[in-house]
This record gives sequence, structure tokens and C-alpha cells, in this order.
Amino acid sequence: MLRFHCFFLFLCFCVGLQLVCSRHDPYVMRISCGARHDVHTAPTKTLWYKDFAYTGGIPFNGTSPSFIAPKLTTLRYFPLSEGPENCYNIKRVPHGHYSVRIFFGMVVEPSFDNEPLFDVSVEGTLVYTLPSGWSNHDDEQVFVETLIFLDDGTASLCFHSTGHGDPAILAIEILQVDDRAYYFGPDFGKGTIIRTVKRLSCGAQESMFDVDYSGDHWGGDRFWSSIKTFGQNSDRRISTKNSTKSTSKAPNFYPGSIYQAALLSTDNEPELTYTVDVDPNKKYSVWLHFAEIDPSVTSAGQRVMDISINGDTVFPDVDIVKMAGGVNSALVLNTTVPISGRTLTITLQPKNGTHAIISAIEIFEVIITESKTLLDEVRGLQSLKNALGLPLRLGWNGDPCVPQQHPWSGADCQFDKTSNKWVIDGIGLDNQGLRGFLPNEISRLRHLQSINLSGNSIHGAIPPALGTVTSLETLDLSYNFFNGSIPESLGQLTSLRTLNLNGNSLSGRIPAALGGRLLHRAKFNFTDNAGLCGIPGLPTCGTHLTVGAKIGIGLGACVFVLLIATCITCWWKRRQNILRVQRIAARDAPYAKSRTQFNRDVQMARSYSHEHTRTAAENGPPLLT
Repeated sequence: MLRFHCFFLFLCFCVGLQLVCSRHDPYVMRISCGARHDVHTAPTKTLWYKDFAYTGGIPFNGTSPSFIAPKLTTLRYFPLSEGPENCYNIKRVPHGHYSVRIFFGMVVEPSFDNEPLFDVSVEGTLVYTLPSGWSNHDDEQVFVETLIFLDDGTASLCFHSTGHGDPAILAIEILQVDDRAYYFGPDFGKGTIIRTVKRLSCGAQESMFDVDYSGDHWGGDRFWSSIKTFGQNSDRRISTKNSTKSTSKAPNFYPGSIYQAALLSTDNEPELTYTVDVDPNKKYSVWLHFAEIDPSVTSAGQRVMDISINGDTVFPDVDIVKMAGGVNSALVLNTTVPISGRTLTITLQPKNGTHAIISAIEIFEVIITESKTLLDEVRGLQSLKNALGLPLRLGWNGDPCVPQQHPWSGADCQFDKTSNKWVIDGIGLDNQGLRGFLPNEISRLRHLQSINLSGNSIHGAIPPALGTVTSLETLDLSYNFFNGSIPESLGQLTSLRTLNLNGNSLSGRIPAALGGRLLHRAKFNFTDNAGLCGIPGLPTCGTHLTVGAKIGIGLGACVFVLLIATCITCWWKRRQNILRVQRIAARDAPYAKSRTQFNRDVQMARSYSHEHTRTAAENGPPLLT
């Protein structure tokens, strides 16, 4: 039995240890835009990474118009000459719920527009348009903050020029938060983004961040504005150091110190009213924070309020002590309301008691996320961009089709209801000075209906893979430098009605399937290609050779030329040897002649001596005289 208890305790310890270790620290990425080295900012020594290799643009000295932004001295701006869309594409971001904040800056240069106006999108969804005068505010206008689910391993943050100065970005923060942070109802999740419109700490004397409140690190680092006036200077603030959070009523990502102060109405104006400017015809999520810290209220029923938004009561009979479970405990109320006008007014009207009270207010715009473009088609366009060498002025950064206010120039989009994604149905890049080649990856654009690349300097062969884009109706590749033959696969494009290949360097027989299409009211133009043949109006083709036969003939010709060259080389070397021998013989001729004459005289002398000796012997000795 003792062993069993020991084993059980050991098992519980291991399970508990695993649960503790499984809650890893939240993902944090802070980028100091334009910085060449990592930066630490005072007083907390917060680390900001340099942004090398994240994006294009130009690094420059910069400044922030507000104390809210981090104390950084560089920024990155994006001139229109580099394209109307520019993006930070941050990779290896774990799946999760994130607070994404982008701080705006101004270039320290007199010749620059001191207040650029541009649009900001996150993951293809337009979330913010900088208003005129944003640089003169110490509030949420100097940065944009969104809460979004990221589930594809990347974070795409894009800045879209609107013709009013070059976008300039000071810093970017991506902070992982609790998956249930700011849950506002059934619409909460991966199909929505919420953007901070206003965040107020009603009892605070100065604006502060969560870091000043010792906020939980799973809630991010949020900025809370103080309220200068609330009503007609008829408000009064109260604070306490004894208030605590109620974990049963308030999620654990709220900083506890916002409940240690509150704004209390007066006898002259018992109700509290706050009005904030908003964009019309949108939904807003409103979060109201309460804690009964007034010493005069000790039990339930002593303070009861009705809370209304734009005149409609959304929370009747709010009793903080009763709903929070006691005094000095937190209560959070949330509702989502559609607003048709340009103001959102919150009114707290006391029913029991003489005053209304509130600790903090948060207002978020609820944004429906845009459906993205099919990933395979995005990759096809990126391959086309690289192969054609698109100029920077065209941009082609981010998502081709969204936000819908800023699609890529030269790419036509259509929403596909089957996949609930955007697809590319047209490419129009005529007369753009393109000098690359047409890649096989263009076949990834399976929904193309028209392609116009005329009037450029594109070279190389027409890719056979183009014949797999069966939806293609118009193909204009005229006045380029395409060479080689027309692929037989183009004959498979049964929907093709217009084909312009004139003004190139194409050769060979026109595919029979294309030639027959001329009888079905299709408009084809093959002129100004000296090597094309096979249809009326073009030269008659000779014996048609397959590609294999052409290769065989070429190899045979090469072998024949090599053989002839070898024979000529051998003949030339033999001739050189003969001439060399003749030259040697001619040089040694006198010596050889004299030696030959000497040998002949010796032989004759020997012959005469021999004959004379035989005569003497035969005749006997001579007579003595």
C-alpha cells in the first residue's frame, strides 16, 4: 500500500510538472524599424530587434510625435517609387492570439512631408486609415493596435500609399495574449479582428501602460489614457490601494490597478456621460470596468445604475457589489453594438444612490477579416514577378486581392464562392518594360481568363504549361522576343478566342488544333514571325520533322563535320612530314654525291687490282732480263 501511495504521488508530481512546463512564455517580437543594430530602451531595457531583411523601404533618422511611442531614433519609410504597397512579412510566428501594434513616425528631414497619411492592413484586412492631424495627439491616433488570430505561421503587416506622403513606420510589436482575451460573443474568433478605438482609465491622473500597472504578460502591454474631464468638470476621482480583482468576474489579463481608481459623479450631475468619435455603420465592442471602492457603499443595493449606449439601455439595474460578489472586487461588462452615426455615447444613470461610478472603459471596432487569395495563385504571381523582373514601382507585395481598396496593379481578381477565396482571372502588364521570361509556374493561375503581356521585351520560349490553363480566353504576347515553336498544348485551350503572337521570332508549324480554330470565329494573329508556317497567309511548311528527328539530324551533322575535320588534319600532318623529309634530303645532297663517287672509285680500284693479280698468276713469273 505504501508503494502504491508513493507511485501515485510521483505520478501526480510528473503530471503537475508537465502542466507547468507546457505553459511556455508568450511569443514576443519587437522591431525597431530602420535600426542597424538591436536596441534597448530605457527605463525597462526593453529589447527591440533590428529590421534587417524584413522588408524594403529606406531606413532613416526619425522621431515620434508622442510620448506613447517607444523612444527610438530610427524609422523606415516607403517612397512611392518602390510601389504603392509595402509590407513586413514576419515568419515563424507560432499559432495563437496576438496583439499587433504599429507605431507611426516622422522623417527628420525638412524636405519631407511632416505628416504622411496612408492605410494600414493586417493579414490582408484594412484596419486603419491615418487621419489628418494624427501627429498632434497623445492618444491612440499615433499607433494602431489590433487583436488577431495568426494561424499560418506568418504575420503580414502592409502599408498602402494614398498619395499624401510616404508611409513611415517607427516600431512594430507582436505580443501573444490569452486565446480568450476579449472574448465578446459568438462572432469572436479567426473571422474577426478587433481594433482599439479608445481605452480609458477613468480614475487615473496620468496615462499609463500595463507595464506600469504590473499587468499579466499574457494580456499584452496596453496603453490606458487618463480622463481629463468627464462631463462639465463635475466629476471627482476616488482611489484606494485595497481593491483586488475578482477572478470569477474579471479575466486574468486585466491589470488590477485600473480597479484601484474610479470616476464618481457629483450631486449636481448624478449621471456620467462619455462620448467618443467613431466611424459610422460599423460594430463596436464596449467593455466597462467597475469596482466598488467608494467607502460609503458597503453592501448590495446601495448603488444601482442603468447603463445606456446612444440612448438604448444595454445594462439595466447594475449593482456592482451584488454582481461582483462584494466591495473592492472587479466587475467587467461587455456588449457589442452597431453604430450608424459618428459618435458613441455611454451614459451611466444612478437609480439607487446618488452617484454613478466607473473605473475604466475600452472601445474596440469589430472588423470582419477579408478572405485571402488562394495560396497557390499567390505563389504563381510571385514566380511571375521574379521571372519578368517587375519594376519596383508596381509593388506586388502582400496579398494580390486584399484589402479590396488596394489590389495589385496589373492583376485582376475575382471571388471564388466554391473555395471562399480570391483568385486571379486576369493579368494586364502590357508596355511595362519587362525583360524577363515567362515561367512554367504561370500554370498555377488556374482561373486566368486573359493575359496581356504585349509591348515588352520578354524572351525565351512560350511555356507548354500555359496550355493547362483551360479557362484562358485571351492571350496577347505580341511584340516581344519569344522564340522557338508554338507549343502543341495551346491547342488544348478550347475557350481561347483571341490569340496574338505577332511581332515575335517564332518558327515552325502552327499546331493543327489552333489552325482549325480559325474556322470557329476565333481571332488569331501570327504575322511578323518569319519562321512560322502552316496556315493560309503564311509560307507553306516543308517536310515536318519531329523534335527527335531535328535533334538526330543535328547530331549527325556534328559527327560528319568532326570526321571531315579529322581527315583533313591527318592529310595535312602527312603532307608536312613529306615536305620535311624532302627539305632534309635537299640540304644533304652535295655530301651524299661526293661520298658516292669516292665509294665508286674505291670499288673500281679494287676490281682492277684483282684482275691484274689473276693475269700475273696465270702467265707465270716474268722472265729475268
